[in-house]
Amino acid sequence: MSLPRVCVIGAGSSGIATAKILHERGIDFDCFELSDRVGGNWVWGNRNGLSASYRSLHINTSRERMEFSDFPMADHLPDFARHDQIAAYFDAYVDHFGFRDRIAFNTGVEHVSRRADGVFEVRLSTGETREYGAVCVANGHHWDPRWPEPAFPGADGFTGEQIHSHSYTEETQLVGKRVVVVGMGNSGMDIAVDASYHAEVTYLSARRGVHVIPKYVFGRPYDQIGGSEWIPAWVRWPLARVIMRAATGPMERYGLPRPDHKFAQAHPTMSSRILDRLAHGAITPKPDIDHFDGGEVVFTDGSRVEADLVVYCTGYKISFPFFDPDFLDPGADNEIGLYQRVFHPDVPGLYFIGLIQPLGAIMPIAERQSELVADHLQGRYALPGDAEMRAEIAGHRRATAKRYVASKRHTIQVDFDDYMHALRRERARGARRAGGARTPAARAAA
Repeated sequence: MSLPRVCVIGAGSSGIATAKILHERGIDFDCFELSDRVGGNWVWGNRNGLSASYRSLHINTSRERMEFSDFPMADHLPDFARHDQIAAYFDAYVDHFGFRDRIAFNTGVEHVSRRADGVFEVRLSTGETREYGAVCVANGHHWDPRWPEPAFPGADGFTGEQIHSHSYTEETQLVGKRVVVVGMGNSGMDIAVDASYHAEVTYLSARRGVHVIPKYVFGRPYDQIGGSEWIPAWVRWPLARVIMRAATGPMERYGLPRPDHKFAQAHPTMSSRILDRLAHGAITPKPDIDHFDGGEVVFTDGSRVEADLVVYCTGYKISFPFFDPDFLDPGADNEIGLYQRVFHPDVPGLYFIGLIQPLGAIMPIAERQSELVADHLQGRYALPGDAEMRAEIAGHRRATAKRYVASKRHTIQVDFDDYMHALRRERARGARRAGGARTPAARAAA
């Protein structure tokens, strides 16, 4: 059987997972990376200008839950490794499996279109256009900053500096300043903690409350307690809520707003340091911003503070700059409907790797998604009919809307263990649809 040649867009953590699977399956592919090295978002100061890393960044998923299945992280690494240690791990992964020569560095993908005959035309930053039978999109979703929409009144007249967290790279940007951090996601908490050590004063502004997870519970990384794809969600999350109540107590104890949702109904924040800095008074919690007044930030409770720097930790847009808007555009809803979060129902041969926001790490998920794609390319896995695909997409949207707080960050949200289990089961079902050409992994999952 003649297999289609595949274009892989990006050599970040998801792109190298796809490249590795295609390489070991003998599927012809090219991987294009705008930077001069692999690792994508985990490369602090990445020359492509797209990385959201900062000097103090550490993983918030433990290394044992983040590593690829057949390439363990070194035992000498800390449970929550630093960004450069993770980037080095990705470099080692590529060299260990021997596919570095399949990655075209310093080469971006500028445009992708699909002809009527099903062939994808891919125009590169070199000016060259190549033809492919399939495209795997792994360009990430933490590079196109989402600013407050609409901007806060008076923002255009604020005399201080306003940046998005994507532009935060190191603590020198905070030294001696009066800093307001907006948002209580992982980046917001990290930057607020950094500011608490280097800024003159630090304020943490939140529109709604969040649940903060300490990195260690009972002396173990939190995500290693009860983390298994074989434990159903109806058991995992009620147990987790009990553990969290015991470990941290109510968020109001630290001056934070009470969350308006249960634990795991929004993307939680993982930090062992933020509660400590709040308890020490090094960070002052504030409600949402109401407006700006010259050099002051005025909050919804009427309080106001003088500020030199406002850091918006307000998330990212899902963007595909290489697609025409009429071909594929997530739009204002920040959403794209994909079967099993991988397959586009209207564009055969177009696959998405790592376009998810898991309660856990992306890397093992990207690996399993890539196995599913490789199975499909090799005829070992067959998709269901159009009606079934669309029903699954609609069902996932309903479940997401029911489970999570309404937010643009939750349009691609998944539970790590539940989704890993769903991919395993889908691989087995797809093998049966393909007529029994099943891999050992698919047989084991059945």
